Amino acid sequence: MKLKALLYIVAMCVMGGCLGGIFSCNRIQTNRPEEDMDSFLFDLSASMGDTSRDVVRKVDSMLQVTTDSFWYYRCLLLKSKIAFYEGRFDTSIVMLKQVERFGNRFAEDKRVFSIWADFFNMRGNIYGRKAQIDSMIWAFEKSYYYVQKSGNARIMPDICLNLADAYVRDGRYDWGAFWYRRSLSVMDSLRLPDYTRFPAYYGLAQVEMELRNFKDCDYYYDLAYQYFDRMRPYEKHIYLNNRGNSYYFRDDYQTALTYFRRSLALVSQYPELEFERNLTMVNLGEVFMLMNQTDSATYYLKLCYDYFHRTGNVSALYYIDTQLIELALKQGKVDLATRYLKQAVVPEYIEPNMLHIRNRYLEHYFAEKGDFRTAYRYQAENEKIDDSIRSERIRMRAEEIALKYKQDSTLMKKELLIQQQENEVLRLHQVTYGLASGLLLVLAVSALVVIYRKRKSDREQWNLQRAIAALRLENARNRISPHFIFNVLNRELASTQGVAQHNKLMNLAKLIRWNLELTDKEAVSLAEELDFVDTYVALESEGMEQFEYIRRIDDALSLPHVRIPSMLIQIPVENAIKHALRAKEGAKILWVEVKAMKNNELEVIVCDNGGGYRRNSAFKGTGTGLKVITQTIQMLNACNKQPIVLTVENVSLENGEQGCRIRFTIPLNYSYQLR
Repeated sequence: MKLKALLYIVAMCVMGGCLGGIFSCNRIQTNRPEEDMDSFLFDLSASMGDTSRDVVRKVDSMLQVTTDSFWYYRCLLLKSKIAFYEGRFDTSIVMLKQVERFGNRFAEDKRVFSIWADFFNMRGNIYGRKAQIDSMIWAFEKSYYYVQKSGNARIMPDICLNLADAYVRDGRYDWGAFWYRRSLSVMDSLRLPDYTRFPAYYGLAQVEMELRNFKDCDYYYDLAYQYFDRMRPYEKHIYLNNRGNSYYFRDDYQTALTYFRRSLALVSQYPELEFERNLTMVNLGEVFMLMNQTDSATYYLKLCYDYFHRTGNVSALYYIDTQLIELALKQGKVDLATRYLKQAVVPEYIEPNMLHIRNRYLEHYFAEKGDFRTAYRYQAENEKIDDSIRSERIRMRAEEIALKYKQDSTLMKKELLIQQQENEVLRLHQVTYGLASGLLLVLAVSALVVIYRKRKSDREQWNLQRAIAALRLENARNRISPHFIFNVLNRELASTQGVAQHNKLMNLAKLIRWNLELTDKEAVSLAEELDFVDTYVALESEGMEQFEYIRRIDDALSLPHVRIPSMLIQIPVENAIKHALRAKEGAKILWVEVKAMKNNELEVIVCDNGGGYRRNSAFKGTGTGLKVITQTIQMLNACNKQPIVLTVENVSLENGEQGCRIRFTIPLNYSYQLR
């Protein structure tokens, strides 16, 4: 027996921007700008759980100093929300009528649009408590219309959630899922914290539950549960109650009972959550009856009957009467079942799932009475309802998928085509075979594509690594012959007498050793790279007249801890000296600048005054060094979300000369691990 009908009497109302934390100040200042006043009211209305009395006190204080003004009715709306939250619906409605009269007086004032948005949001919540679903949807749509006109986007996510809840209660799960996803999009655009998304998550979980897609249902419930501790009491109730129902639909009554008991323990701590408390007892009574624990079932169903009778909730009474009839039959009390049947209320509209449950119990009832003809009639009627519900669920699932992908324009055409094909399969009663074969095909193709791309990527990366290694080796060979130089150095170091000459040879040996070591490294510290560059420049500058080396390093940088690709500065410096400055007449200037940027990036600049890059220059090199840099960066960028950016450009200098500037922008959190 399915309890789908029970979800239609749960009040899944999100109090459009009315629940959160409150200001701690006791004195209300009314001579503040409108934006500040609006924020004050928004924050004041943010929490009405344990501190609703404190909120009422502060709102009453504001009502005394804002008589018959725009802010007076904003405060009155807030007070109406508090009354609704505490279950005083008549009081809430009286306040709303005052707000409505004010809104009609100043209908053309743009500020009234935000009042109308809150007003219709509250009306929708009240219609929801009365199970007037059509009116509920109408009110929330009006609220959405006015919140768009007002430009007050802060309450738009809540109104989208309310619209989604209303469509779900109306059985239109495709539109319910659409509005839940719309609320998530709005939250993303407003950059709201992740924990604000849980109502949309457990709303989508409910949609998937109704469509019997329990895998996705559990996925969304698990997402929502991450923020369970941040939920307000009535939100925790919604989560526990609906998750219990999801296990009920799977006939896992023991797990369902666990969640319903947690829900009852929670709402029993809050007297204002009377509706939620009695709703949970209906659930407990139903589960205990299905587990044949008739005494417990009788206790909970009788306990909640008076509340729903007093509040005039006909849908709930109809459902409780249905359970009591079956409970009496399980206890062997056919006469008691007859009395319940005669006294049962009959709503104007009976949702198909409710009617289905009632018919099953009536089939049982007439079988016990010996009227098998009537029992058979109810059985036949239920078979028709089963077919109708199954077809409706399939249709809703198809439409829910279609709406989901309409929100993603890049996939819309593809998914609509797939959905049309699936609908044709459904009409031919071949759902199982079609979906199974299609799923296997997609998985096989996806696996082949993934394997192919992985192998192709690995092959390209390996080729790139080999090319870079070859280029580095070629670059090293082009610059210097290591074995020859080491032999010369060993001989010269043994015979040299002067300290300056000895230091020069030592620096040259150090340079060669570093050159060979860096060839095998992907990255080095900034301190190591600068030390190598300084040594190289010191050696090269001895044979150059009017040479000036300007080195600007940001003091805020920790040079030993900042890592950059090896030879990143060395190669541009070497190119600048060999191909631009060495043959230049007059002043020769080389700049190396390293600084930290505000967006957590490092900027490295190598610049010279050697006339700029000229494609046809007689001193143009082989380009091997630049290939080493570009291909190394290309390979490393493939393993990072934020890339290293290289720019090469000719620049005009202050003294009228032209130079070449190479700039690297390096993220400080850059990874040098090749994956």
